[in-house]
Amino acid sequence: MFGELRVVENVFRAFADLVASTTPVSMALSGGATARSCYELLATTEVDWSKTDFFFGDERWVPVHDPESNEGMARETFLDAAVPKAIHSMYQTSSLDPVDAIKAGAKSYASLLATAGPIEMIHLGLGPDGHTASLFPESAALNETVQLVVPNQDQQHPHLRLTMTYPAIETAHLVVFTVAGKQKHDALARIRSGEDLPASRIRANKVLWLADQDAIEG
Repeated sequence: MFGELRVVENVFRAFADLVASTTPVSMALSGGATARSCYELLATTEVDWSKTDFFFGDERWVPVHDPESNEGMARETFLDAAVPKAIHSMYQTSSLDPVDAIKAGAKSYASLLATAGPIEMIHLGLGPDGHTASLFPESAALNETVQLVVPNQDQQHPHLRLTMTYPAIETAHLVVFTVAGKQKHDALARIRSGEDLPASRIRANKVLWLADQDAIEG
């Protein structure tokens, strides 16, 4: 396992406190139930977001108002009330067919990231299969070594998606994984044992794993 594993009583509280103590000037957000709980608690924490640029580590290729949108979830839980410096959407409305549109979206977001420079904090989750962002086991995105953002898809996750790649993530100053609940125990245990899963390959200047006792013990 690469990085620091920090066992905490409440992952959501630990995450909110960490963000509040640093107030990153750039931050990439995640999706999923754990992220939602993190952001709901973050909404109750006093943070000045006026100098923060928000990005997304991955996104389903759906409009922001779609229930499956990571950005939509983040806006609903805290972003709309946060009034940050900027919110950089991955999904863009397009007249192109979905496949061409998402390819154009990947190119556009990669250009944005290249211009923005290293992101201060990237928030990632952990799927039961060991995926993180939309870097799924045995998917083509795992082998990308140049592009910062690529389309990706997985049979277990039907939506077309955009995801940051390893080259994009590894430039971050800090990557924070939030891992909560017994349902994440098996994946976390496999990573701790050194198994080669998508999340195991994450590298950055600093990687911090926040995990609760249920995720550690199962």
